[in-house]
Amino acid sequence: MQKKLLLLTLVLLLCYRSNAQKPGPFFSIPDTTSPRNIWILSGTALALYGSSLAALNSAWYKGYPHEKFHFFNDMEEWLQMDKAGHVFSAYMIGKYSRELWRWSGLPRKKQVWIGGLSGFAYQSVIEVLDGYSSKWGFSWGDMGANALGSSLLISQELLWNEQRIQLKFSAYPRTYSDPVLREKATELFGNTFMERVLKDYNSQTYWVSVNIHSFARNSKWPAWLNVAVGYGAKGMFGGRDNYWTDTHGIERDFSNIRRTRQFYLSPDLDFTRIKTRKKGVKVLFQVLNMIKVPAPALEINGAGEVKVHALMF
Repeated sequence: MQKKLLLLTLVLLLCYRSNAQKPGPFFSIPDTTSPRNIWILSGTALALYGSSLAALNSAWYKGYPHEKFHFFNDMEEWLQMDKAGHVFSAYMIGKYSRELWRWSGLPRKKQVWIGGLSGFAYQSVIEVLDGYSSKWGFSWGDMGANALGSSLLISQELLWNEQRIQLKFSAYPRTYSDPVLREKATELFGNTFMERVLKDYNSQTYWVSVNIHSFARNSKWPAWLNVAVGYGAKGMFGGRDNYWTDTHGIERDFSNIRRTRQFYLSPDLDFTRIKTRKKGVKVLFQVLNMIKVPAPALEINGAGEVKVHALMF
């Protein structure tokens, strides 16, 4: 599920880049409401949302039978890494949608609400599709995570007119030396680099990156330097446990591998606060700002271990 949401984020990024890089009156930010731009944005958004949802309904769900709408409680799965993914995806979709709606010329609060709720609205439709699939189901936990991501974006825009607390993502695909685990990982997470980045929860870290300078304007703290707190997990080869029956009918018990939460503290960069006059560079910085830059990190995990990473991805 998370893969689909991140792909939509990339679509929004491409739209943002297209609008931001082309000079001229048509692409300039209007001073007042532009009905023409509103129609263009609304039509583009509906086309993107509709076509992507139709494609997802065909490609993602076609391999699984459908049934009556039903609910599914997945709050205990994947040590809540999937919920972190929902929070992040709703936040990022809303963030870049809000940037696109600046072009509408609507009053700022309307831009914030329309753009900010885009991520929640899009992911809500996906939850409904899940509700009709026998593989999944409608998850109130996912809906709560979606709402949290959108709320984080909207509340900051309304309160500060900026994102002082940003969500970011990093991943370092893991390798599995044990052939049984390698087969299971391929089954669950895919085999390509991008599949592993987007689907392997053991490889992912979600970050809350705080811009200290924005809370202490008169301090000497660099405006571009953030402090980030990260959450990840490892040792997961199933939603709830590490016990399964493989494709050959053999029961596999890897309960000896501990499913462990990981918490990190690390410095980070806020690219958007690096001064530049070049529009192309500004757009690039907006894109880069969704990724946590590799940096030293302190780890405290659920096994009671404290580790120092010279470079944390």
